[in-house]
Amino acid sequence: MTTISIDFSPVDNKEKKLIDLTHDLTVDDLRRITNESIDYLLSLIADLDDEDVTFDPIDPDAHDPHAVEGEETIGWSLAHLIAHVTASSEEGAAFSSLLARGIPATERPRYETPWRDITTKAQCVQRLEESRRMRLAYLDTWPDTPFLDVNRAGVSERFDAYFGKLNAPAAFLMGLHHEVNHYAQIEEVRRQALVARSRVR
Repeated sequence: MTTISIDFSPVDNKEKKLIDLTHDLTVDDLRRITNESIDYLLSLIADLDDEDVTFDPIDPDAHDPHAVEGEETIGWSLAHLIAHVTASSEEGAAFSSLLARGIPATERPRYETPWRDITTKAQCVQRLEESRRMRLAYLDTWPDTPFLDVNRAGVSERFDAYFGKLNAPAAFLMGLHHEVNHYAQIEEVRRQALVARSRVR
């Protein structure tokens, strides 16, 4: 597994909150990290084909209580995972835009492309490049002097205790952290898809 140029392990190990990672981060850093993540995901599907990105993997740990009835325990294809991680990263970027402009956002600005509509590698590439454009565009909406003391509002005490305060850069990192945490799953699905390909071709 490759990594991007930010270390989320202190957050994963519950040693720090996301906001603790933002003190020396600039908007240009967030742009760079975004490009690194998108480029890595593109590299994982570069040599795949349509059947590979729609391959249904075996995932004994699959459990999504928010899934459509009957799909709570299905394995997620690469197309499904790309739809999911890009939606979360875009949500974090959208939150960051509002917070940076002094708006303590409450309603979740989230939209996830229906994963069943993504049936080709070309669509996966399009979704990733579209997501890159959208995330970078949200960063362009930050004022030159962003509000860094305005935090996401309307969250539960449990959410606040777990994730910590989320100002503009922390909200952006939250989406990216979620994406990075899916890297291993994406890599495993890629591995299974390639094994399946080798058995039938």
